Amino acid sequence: MGQSILTKIEKAYPKMSKGHRKIADFILSRYDRAAFMTASRLGSTAGVSESTVVRFATVLGYEGYPEMQKALRDMVRSTLTSLQRIEVACDRMGDEDVIEKELSSDIEMIRATLEQTSRSDFYAAVDAINRAEKIYIMGLRSSAALASFLAFYFNLLYDNVVVIQTSSASEIFEQMFRISEKDVCIAISFPRYSNQTINALRFAHDRGASIISVTDSDDSPIAGFASHLLVAKSDMASVVDSLVAPLSLINALIVAVTMSRRREIAESFDKLEGIWDAYEVYDKIEETQPDDE
Repeated sequence: MGQSILTKIEKAYPKMSKGHRKIADFILSRYDRAAFMTASRLGSTAGVSESTVVRFATVLGYEGYPEMQKALRDMVRSTLTSLQRIEVACDRMGDEDVIEKELSSDIEMIRATLEQTSRSDFYAAVDAINRAEKIYIMGLRSSAALASFLAFYFNLLYDNVVVIQTSSASEIFEQMFRISEKDVCIAISFPRYSNQTINALRFAHDRGASIISVTDSDDSPIAGFASHLLVAKSDMASVVDSLVAPLSLINALIVAVTMSRRREIAESFDKLEGIWDAYEVYDKIEETQPDDE
């Protein structure tokens, strides 16, 4: 198995010059951005010259910057197998504190998501959801947890939610065959991207449905189908999919649709609270008053 570019950087780092270490530090911390930068832009961001970036690529064993950039893009676009993810994660972690490293990484991804999320796409997605006759929610494999979270709250807010739950490709189309231009499909997919999700979105797109794609970049295979694209950063070079930033973005979407229909939703929740109390759905913690002295 060939070494990943991050592994090459980690191994070459101790012998790098000061300028090369600046480039290495940036790529190791923000490889998702570096993968799509020109040599000039990468150099400017890292504080070195373009020629230093080109030399950096050759030091790592690449013929030039384009080849190194391709290696970065291939890695970022979900080509890492589970075994390679473990290898990269271990190389990057070293002897560092796991909690510090992982939580700090999640914080950075939430910050990047906040900076890069299109407000116009976000609020247009809210409008599309509110106009839809049916709201289809789809997230497979590791993205299923995000779809389940979104569906739980949307089922409290709307009475027209269809959750795509499947264990086979044919079942997806059986659940979606009535989708039309009057509906919206919220598709959630992060590396490694599910082919079932891609095929289902192609079907929904062909049927004219509005599509809200929640994914990690403009280059995601589900981004091209999107009527409204919501981008959230995810750490693909990790032992597990880090979906903290996508969950935060989905949480914001739930809050936004709630605020857009606050009066109607307030009435619904008032009725629900009565049902929950009547059937003791939630445990009530009674405050114990101190005995009088």
